[in-house]
Amino acid sequence: MNEKVDCIKLYSYMVKKGCNCNELADISGLSRSTISMVKNGKRCKKETIIKIAIALDCKVEDLVE
Repeated sequence: MNEKVDCIKLYSYMVKKGCNCNELADISGLSRSTISMVKNGKRCKKETIIKIAIALDCKVEDLVE
């Protein structure tokens, strides 16, 4: 099942971590285009959100709407 990341929460955690989309892509092992789609409100797989949460040192629940 695909889920939607809360863009504001994602941006907030990126700021706390001090990373931009390119750096988040590198840290998470995801492509820059995947990070961009998630950041722009597209739904994504739970596995994608897990990778982002790990990279940002937060819980999946902290990122989803």
